[in-house]
Amino acid sequence: MSENLLTFSTLELLLAGITGVLFIIQILYYLVTYARPLRAAKTAESTEQATVDKEAQPVSVIVYAHGEPEDLRNNLPVLLNQDYPDYEVIVVNDGSDADSEDILKLFSNEYKSLYYTYVPVDTQYLSHKKLALTMGIKAARHDILLFTEADCRPISPKWIKAMVDSYNTETDIVLGFCAYRHTKGFLHKLIAYDNLTNGLQMISSALSHHPFTGNGRNLSYRKKLFFDHKGYSKSLNLHAGADDLFINEVSNSTNTQVQLSSDSIIEMNKIEDSGTWREMKASRSATKRFYKGCSLTFYRMEIVSYLFFGIAAISTFIAGLLGNWLLSILAGLLLIFRFTVKAFVYKKSALLLQQNPLTVWLPLLEIAQPAYDIYVRIYRMFNGKKDFTNNVA
Repeated sequence: MSENLLTFSTLELLLAGITGVLFIIQILYYLVTYARPLRAAKTAESTEQATVDKEAQPVSVIVYAHGEPEDLRNNLPVLLNQDYPDYEVIVVNDGSDADSEDILKLFSNEYKSLYYTYVPVDTQYLSHKKLALTMGIKAARHDILLFTEADCRPISPKWIKAMVDSYNTETDIVLGFCAYRHTKGFLHKLIAYDNLTNGLQMISSALSHHPFTGNGRNLSYRKKLFFDHKGYSKSLNLHAGADDLFINEVSNSTNTQVQLSSDSIIEMNKIEDSGTWREMKASRSATKRFYKGCSLTFYRMEIVSYLFFGIAAISTFIAGLLGNWLLSILAGLLLIFRFTVKAFVYKKSALLLQQNPLTVWLPLLEIAQPAYDIYVRIYRMFNGKKDFTNNVA
């Protein structure tokens, strides 16, 4: 009996071998790549007490708004009451609406550090967002620029200090994380999972000296860097790309830092419906094909290896039921162990980055996310013209 259990057919050995190799690849992704922010945060925590407070550098905070009076009313006070000695807040409204104008005027009377302007509604053949940000950058009085959007707010009054503390003489860019903390309903669980995954990829790559993207809801770079690279001149024909594509263009192994402290986290408002999120995903998807480097391919291979691992493990499990049941036990153990490792890394990472862990939902979410990404790709096939500011492809 024991001899029969240790006897495997060529097909069974092949299935077990493929499953084992894909399992190792998956574990390496989670323990080496996705867990990198956890290790970096632990290292930063151990050295935090040895750091000396730096002299506060003046900062220009640039807020992009798009007809969001209630967001401005709720979130601007948090920005205007930061615990930082020398900063200004510049709000650029994409389009002029009376409600936003009234709110900005009211706040500017109370806060002398607040300035605002707007992009004319009838501006054509140009990305409104890039024009708005360029206007804000030109108006900024300081070299260090800190970007966010009207539907976001810092979770700490020390947000500016945390982000600026990452600068040194070689630093031109500081990447921060924007948390999505709403998890009631499956859509919002999926958004939160997608946001955490993308954030971990952004952070991990930058920590390994291969930065490839950034999030304009929590991003800092020098004004000099912007003008040295002629701003958004290389992507003016695209509506999107003001954050990710620009950072992909100008970042390198030495000029980019990551800020992981809890004080540095921004949180964004709840996305109200699936259509809004679809458009956000489609906009980001439009710029990814212009990325330089191989980081994006590296993370896509993680999804591919996961899908093939699932197929291989299930095939091995079925083969075991039909033949040697030790294969079924092996496949089951590998599936459980992989889930445990990923769940551990994602739970710890979510807590680090101020998001709600979604451990129980993880098996469903990691299937739903790539499926939704495929849906967005198909959607863009029929709506691709929206990606561009003109007919230039």
